[in-house]
Amino acid sequence: MTPFITRRTGLAALTLALLAAAGLPARAQDYPTKPIRLLAPFPAGSGPDANAREIAGELTKILGQTVIVENKPGASGIIGTDAAAKAAPDGHTLVVGTTSTMSVLHHLYTKLPFNAEKDFVPVSLLGVLNTGLIAAPSASFKTAAEMVAYAKANPDTVTAATLGAGSYYHLAGEWFASSAGTKLRFVPYSTISPYSDLMAGQVQVLFDALPVAAGGIRGGKLKLMALTGKTRHPAFPDVPTFAEVGLPDYAPVAWQGILAPAGTPKAIVEKLSAAMQKAVQNPQLAEKWRQYGGELKATTPAEFAAFIKADSAQWGQVVRQAGVKLD
Repeated sequence: MTPFITRRTGLAALTLALLAAAGLPARAQDYPTKPIRLLAPFPAGSGPDANAREIAGELTKILGQTVIVENKPGASGIIGTDAAAKAAPDGHTLVVGTTSTMSVLHHLYTKLPFNAEKDFVPVSLLGVLNTGLIAAPSASFKTAAEMVAYAKANPDTVTAATLGAGSYYHLAGEWFASSAGTKLRFVPYSTISPYSDLMAGQVQVLFDALPVAAGGIRGGKLKLMALTGKTRHPAFPDVPTFAEVGLPDYAPVAWQGILAPAGTPKAIVEKLSAAMQKAVQNPQLAEKWRQYGGELKATTPAEFAAFIKADSAQWGQVVRQAGVKLD
């Protein structure tokens, strides 16, 4: 009797497994069955928030269900990202991941309430924004090459604005200093944007993506002296790359992408990724990202996972070399 029961039980289990597997595509085909929450771990009205809302509008049209952006800012993105990690893995709660939340935070904090690698499944990249060396018009150095030479000859004298230790401004500046073999004097700002002081010459430089600075750059109120990227960006053809000024390893980018809670069915993740591939074809959105020195770009889940892994490794090295810890 025992062998017969074992064989029968095994057959039943196999049948159930096959039925479950067969049911996944059907469920993915029906998905989504209700509005989708897209958690945004940054303030409403910010640049990343605008990007999230624009892509949510495109996904709404493609998926046939409303994609609602829900802002959950606070604690450097930890609050909103943690809420997404603990959401039901059914594809109806997603999160906007960023350079900070997915590539940097776990290097800055010994303990986080979520694990960026284990608690999420990457869906698709949304876009990347190159990082610029942005200077005050009154700065004594007129080109990036002059600034690099000056910083090397006068370490710890060039003032660079940050939004505090561990911020993107700060770590991008630390990466630059390490690449150039010098030191910068970082000037922290809290909730006040440093751009006004930069325009007034109270600080000399800052390192940032260009959505906030683009207007000032094109209006002559700020100087864009170099930009990351393998080649010159078509929106700023007169601006050299960092490789052209002798810093080929300096390559920080600010990125956004879509992730789902770990355990979300693969078929649903693939459907979402396919929807992102269609969403980024909007020519108006693509042009907006291009004007900011970036690229609207979707990926497969596997490509996005590899991208995050490589990006995290680079930022981990920066954090270790700078000796930055926030707990």
